Amino acid sequence: MRIAAAQTPSVAGDIATNLATHLRFIAAAHAEGLQLLVFPELSLCGYELPLLRECALSPHDARLAPLRAAAVNTGMTIIVGAPLIDDGAAQPCIASITFRPDSSATTYRKQYLHAGEDAHVQPGPRGAQAHALHGQRYVEAICADTTHPEHARAAANAGATLYVAGVLISNGGYEADAALLRRYAEEHRMTILMANHGAPSGGYTCAGKSAIWAPGGTLIAQAEGPGDYLVIAEENNDWHGRTVPVKTAT
Repeated sequence: MRIAAAQTPSVAGDIATNLATHLRFIAAAHAEGLQLLVFPELSLCGYELPLLRECALSPHDARLAPLRAAAVNTGMTIIVGAPLIDDGAAQPCIASITFRPDSSATTYRKQYLHAGEDAHVQPGPRGAQAHALHGQRYVEAICADTTHPEHARAAANAGATLYVAGVLISNGGYEADAALLRRYAEEHRMTILMANHGAPSGGYTCAGKSAIWAPGGTLIAQAEGPGDYLVIAEENNDWHGRTVPVKTAT
């Protein structure tokens, strides 16, 4: 079992450019033999709240065909961040889209909002659904979800062995948020993966430092700061990790 956080930059509202970045990271991840790759919160458009309605996507959007094909061609499960809006909804949700090797796609909607987000988005439904992956079971989280212990508890109660979070965490919030994730790994005996932005987004200076903790709370791997990285963890009787820089686009 080999998983990774994709610590990527996002250009505000530029889905085409961000998609190219995703494909670059997917190619690097495939070269590392990964089975699961998780991108940051709103990775396809950036954490740009006023732009989310116009950037809203669906799993079947034609622009996302390269991601669907990449999941099939690499045999990798790929989780990307995007705004979604349902028919008749007043506002979009901050969400993730998962592309699987069998060509299926599923969505997850952020359940807990940060202060001020409710002016632009609505929360998703509460509850935890665990998905099978190579002998593990994972539950998704998006940023503020991880600051609510009941979210991680629900994941554990649903049978999760992996808790994977796409986030946007600034320098000022990193230590507190990382401490919570480490505590969930310890309390619930889950592997915790956190994928943060690698460059500023939405007016925030992002901390980077994407990380993975083993069940029990031991840090497996962590990016040193901002920048383009794969943060990789591999389970072979025990968890081992490393950080791989990803070549900047030319």
